[in-house]
Amino acid sequence: MRKSRAIGAVGIACWLFSVVHFGGSRAEAEETQHPTHVYWGDTHVHSSFSLDANMFGNTELTPESAYRFARGEVLDVGAGQKVRLARPLDFLVVADHAELLGFLPMIRSRDPEVMRYAAAGRVARFFEEKGSLDSTEIIELSQLLGDPQMAADPELRKTAWARSLEISERMNEPGVFSAIIGYEWSSMPDGHNLHRVVVYRDGADKAGATLPYSSMDSSDPEDLWRFFERYEAQTGGGILAIPHNSNLSRGWMFGLDDFKGDPITRSYAKRRQHWEPVAEVTQIKGDSETHPFLSPDDEFADFETWDETDIPGTGKVEPRGLPGDYVRSALKRGLAIGAATGVNPYKLGMIGSTDSHTSLATADDDNYLGKTFQMVSGPGRSQGNFFESRVAGGEDTLNWEQAASGYAGVWASENTRAALFDAFRRREIYATTGPRMTVRFFGGWRFEESDAESRDLVGVGYAKGVPMGGDLPRREFEGGVPTFLISAGKDPMGAQLDRIQVVKGWRDSSGELHERVYDAVLARDRSAGAAELTSRWHDPDFDATEPAFYYARVLEVETRRWNDYDQQRLGVEQVSGARMTTRERAYTSPVWYEPEA
Repeated sequence: MRKSRAIGAVGIACWLFSVVHFGGSRAEAEETQHPTHVYWGDTHVHSSFSLDANMFGNTELTPESAYRFARGEVLDVGAGQKVRLARPLDFLVVADHAELLGFLPMIRSRDPEVMRYAAAGRVARFFEEKGSLDSTEIIELSQLLGDPQMAADPELRKTAWARSLEISERMNEPGVFSAIIGYEWSSMPDGHNLHRVVVYRDGADKAGATLPYSSMDSSDPEDLWRFFERYEAQTGGGILAIPHNSNLSRGWMFGLDDFKGDPITRSYAKRRQHWEPVAEVTQIKGDSETHPFLSPDDEFADFETWDETDIPGTGKVEPRGLPGDYVRSALKRGLAIGAATGVNPYKLGMIGSTDSHTSLATADDDNYLGKTFQMVSGPGRSQGNFFESRVAGGEDTLNWEQAASGYAGVWASENTRAALFDAFRRREIYATTGPRMTVRFFGGWRFEESDAESRDLVGVGYAKGVPMGGDLPRREFEGGVPTFLISAGKDPMGAQLDRIQVVKGWRDSSGELHERVYDAVLARDRSAGAAELTSRWHDPDFDATEPAFYYARVLEVETRRWNDYDQQRLGVEQVSGARMTTRERAYTSPVWYEPEA
């Protein structure tokens, strides 16, 4: 393990769908053979076009508002409040729910196209009579919306989708800001979260050729993939899905069986690996890297843990389901399924995103604006339960448990939809819980100690190995062990770095799955941290017969959580038990090792 080289001080929302019964810098990277620039963005923001966001008070901030906020513009959020992101983002996906996408704004404005339905008239009158809604009134409203004929009307859906696409096209500025087209597919059978964010490589000319595929069409992920196959065959475009909040799936997101309960086959594994190369590992509704029950020897495993209930708050989480809920265990399961079928379905890159329903993509504890519009400001925003229903034998998730998280870092050749999408495809991406740390992770066989000190560490990384998201090549000499070149620089506006760790998972010759966390490099001054950490690390426990994965986890020194900022700024005591500090972090996409045949 090397020492550091410092360079100076430098659920109600989702539950609604079950009630309705619907089943960095802006500079472009230099022209090189590898990406030299990291682009920052959020792939998961909801606007007033989302049913739940609109019901919870986000009635005016459209997808255009979301894009403008992400670009760094001042936004008026009502009641005399104006907000601006401290640092603009490079890209954004407005991922409004496909289910009834854009319908509530049309109803609120009494658009004639939707008002021909009696259900729309009842909803419009409800809004006029009630104004702002409490939880009981939201239940009543959701029941009024349960007109399957209106919800499935292709002309209404086409109108709403066209409005969303027009905004994305207008806000997209290649080389400066990428307004990436997408939406959320919100499958939730029996409360098991199977939500995916769908992301397009394309512009409106191709994305507009089909309507968004929703859970009203099917709750089965394989049907979503079949839609992807048809889309690409029809348009020649590109599309993928990003699972999120696996921590709330009660074991289903990364299961050993498919949706129908049958064991995963080679065909299923191959399709899943292709269509879902990335997982959202951290966001407002908790962290999905690992769980202390699954990783008892990992002192940092209990981070922003949501483990009382499922996504709608109606089912109790059982320990036996946890391996299907967390990405680290999914990566291990992938090794086992790969051994059985020949294809690893859980070859997942990692990103973070917010899942904000306010149109505001903010993931920093010192400017956290909450998940829903009621939490944008106010002394009582940490009070109350996130979920309405009480789970037998458990407790509701509380508002204060929401996490100010996260963002996606993408190593791409330029800031365009296509280049960013291609980086997602090759998994050259990483997650952070908010801070914009610059992280590199390369795997190979020939890295030397001096490479960590090289002025061209990145060039050496690509020349001698593969970047995050890649597969280790065949061993270049007998007896070689995997070596890794790792570099992390602090967020210029964030805290110092405490350490870089390497997380390894492997399958032994008897079929057992294992994991271990190694400290690859520690800050020299543990009390102050470091501005930069670099390391050349090798696997001391390597067995050439065992398939394995490796990823880096970068930890900051301990800092103040959003609750502490609220207490200081608003002068109000936080609820008993609320966490006041946090340990921000980044997770790289893994590098995989497969034994030679």
